Amino acid sequence: MKHARQPKADDITVDTFLAGIWRENPVFVMLLGMCPVLAVTNSVINGLAMGVATTFVLLCSSALVSLFRAFIPKEVRIAAYIVIIATFVTITDYVIQAISLELYNALGAFIQLIVVNCIILGRTEAYASKNPLLKSLINALGMGIGFG
Repeated sequence: MKHARQPKADDITVDTFLAGIWRENPVFVMLLGMCPVLAVTNSVINGLAMGVATTFVLLCSSALVSLFRAFIPKEVRIAAYIVIIATFVTITDYVIQAISLELYNALGAFIQLIVVNCIILGRTEAYASKNPLLKSLINALGMGIGFG
């Protein structure tokens, strides 16, 4: 009788990362974030920029939520998550505007809509608020790449 191999820590992190790219892809499997995907992917540059911006916000917000999960009261957790996400979206918005005004104009209001993107709020609520920092970052990176 063969014994089932117990997953190693490396397996868990690789699986956590690949889940967002393939098995739980936010766009093609979960059908989340379709509005910015369909609206800004009229060029490769716009699509990549939106993917990078979303990944940045996802990574930063997941990190903060994971670090402060024990300190955020249950009653205000969604509001706290939105404030954290909005902070990183504002930073992203200003950085894109400073780097390329043409790209900023092409992405339009969709940069600001990252705040209410189901992918980011869903990942912070479902994953980062329940997992340690490293797992949250790996999952956020996989989801961000999957979105991109």
